[in-house]
Amino acid sequence: CRGGVELFFFPWKYHCSPISCSSFLFTSLRNIFFNPARNSHRVPACPYPLLAISTSSRKPLHRTFAHLSEKYGPILFIRFGSRPVLLVSSPDAAEECFTKNDIIFANRPRLLAGKHLGYDYTTLVWASYGQNWRNLRRLASLEILSSRRLQMFYHIRGEEVKLLVRNLFRRSKDGEFTTVEMRSIFLELTLNVMMRMIAGKRYYEEDTGGADHGKEFKDIVTETFQVSGATNIADFVPILKWVGSNKIEERLVMLGRQRDKFMQELIEEHRRLRSNSTADQEGGIRTMVDVLLAFQESEPEYFTDEMIRGLVQGEEMVDLREGGGLTLAKARPLLAKCRPRATMVNLLSQL
Repeated sequence: CRGGVELFFFPWKYHCSPISCSSFLFTSLRNIFFNPARNSHRVPACPYPLLAISTSSRKPLHRTFAHLSEKYGPILFIRFGSRPVLLVSSPDAAEECFTKNDIIFANRPRLLAGKHLGYDYTTLVWASYGQNWRNLRRLASLEILSSRRLQMFYHIRGEEVKLLVRNLFRRSKDGEFTTVEMRSIFLELTLNVMMRMIAGKRYYEEDTGGADHGKEFKDIVTETFQVSGATNIADFVPILKWVGSNKIEERLVMLGRQRDKFMQELIEEHRRLRSNSTADQEGGIRTMVDVLLAFQESEPEYFTDEMIRGLVQGEEMVDLREGGGLTLAKARPLLAKCRPRATMVNLLSQL
């Protein structure tokens, strides 16, 4: 434990009941004084821990961690309730962990979201390191997200950006400044690119009345990040799972059903198109669903519909993880004022 300190820390994001706080205190104190597992792991000798409870959701967690690292050192051993966490903020230490000893740190924590959204921790995002994870990673890196395949979809990104610019131009075509909420604009851009790569069609067609289907997909993605990014107390204080301290698990179960229904409809649609020899392809290029269905025809026992749904849903998380601000879209909208310059009006009007 660098810096001579071991911290018991829990980042509350939401209001906690007295039962939650009491259970957290009990679990933390038990881990400090009576946890036999402390002596069964090769952890350097440390002084008695400090107990820290953060109740503020205003300060981002990474900034809190940065402050702790500046104060106590580049390597800290922290406990989120009953879960041990190693906080590494040194480039050399990070290289040691994730390059030279990457297999040791390869496993994912078993959080409640992985159980209900990751098919009991069997998808690429949630699976523990092992043969299944290696197979999924190989499939994703060589067949689904390879550099060659992403380059084949390059035209999709260009077309969607062109559509975005055209829509912004339409909103300000009278030559006046127009206020635009950019967060939702960028979200729609990302989702349209993602859906065209996965299923060969835009999630939202503004001009063709596809708003209902698009809204369903947008709601699913937004809810996924809201629930996945929420602090589920039971993940860190397991006893609270049995006393029902929150409703997050109910939301996860309902969200899992919605995601399965939506993705299964996409799979069935592509399966029907393939059976008619008119598979829906984006510009003559097989989409991700088409590629996985082709594998299913040769290895149906391994490439089940559940496995395909898990891979496709996992790709939803690839580029949107850094969009955690989705949960704050209503609280802090990203606004911009746009007005095309006179020299650009003719060019933009042709898009």
